[in-house]
Amino acid sequence: METAPKRIVVAINPAAAFGSKGGVGPAVVAALRARGHDVTSLSEANFSRLLEVTAAALADPPDALVVVGGDGMVGFGANLTAQTGIPLGIVPSGTGNDMARGLDIPVDDAEAAIDRLVAALELPPRTIDAGLITRADGSIRWFACVLSGGFDAKVNERANRMRRPKGKSRYIVALLRELVTLAPIRYGLELDGVRSSQDAILIAVGNNVSFGGGMRVAPDARLDDGLFDVVTLDPVNRFQLLRIFPSVFSGTHIRDPRVRVRRAAHVRIAADGVVAYADGERVGELPLDLQVVPGALTILA
Repeated sequence: METAPKRIVVAINPAAAFGSKGGVGPAVVAALRARGHDVTSLSEANFSRLLEVTAAALADPPDALVVVGGDGMVGFGANLTAQTGIPLGIVPSGTGNDMARGLDIPVDDAEAAIDRLVAALELPPRTIDAGLITRADGSIRWFACVLSGGFDAKVNERANRMRRPKGKSRYIVALLRELVTLAPIRYGLELDGVRSSQDAILIAVGNNVSFGGGMRVAPDARLDDGLFDVVTLDPVNRFQLLRIFPSVFSGTHIRDPRVRVRRAAHVRIAADGVVAYADGERVGELPLDLQVVPGALTILA
């Protein structure tokens, strides 16, 4: 039995309005309206304007916010809906789409993803954890997927500046270019109050399993267990890293003794001159404090 029509806000990534996936946003809106839902479609020239108009549309809370795009749009939606109870729907049309993977939403079939969204609107939503980031200046930001800082964040930063190639291969090309200057980073870590220091190539704090278009960096992470999976890689040279790298896509890299996985609800990361990324977007320089907030996000999945 179908539920009553809902009032739904659809926010479409400005970059998703062009190219081969330019029709995904309008298709989402059309499918929802065909089911009788009251849909407000938002598509602006840039993220800052889209954030402004979407926040205004949520002032009178709708029955759902649906984001169309990649992990950056998931982060966009998470920062608008965390702890509000407004259900967040995701139709992936970006580069990485890792949050959609973690929620078992089809990532290579827009029609199937839209069908999944329409079906989810007829069911009780799911609650999952989110990560709350506190920067050194006291400002906060939410993330839903993975935060990374180190070599992995440098790869992400380079990949985001690249126009070609498209999809997963963009991250691989960026990784190969960053290998030229590979060097360990001295981190200060605090996991649930226990402090330590270590040299590492990278650190990834996972609420979800993967990032970078299917790299299963935290293969055992769960979205609703109240814990982060904190993954570090001990110092290796570029050739050793290249041998480990392919196994990240299957998640078997965690069998390597140089890869450490620890779980914690509160994580503090410090390092000099290191920029962190979360949900594919630049967060800022370390140090950062991260806290799991159980059940912070209500998800249509």
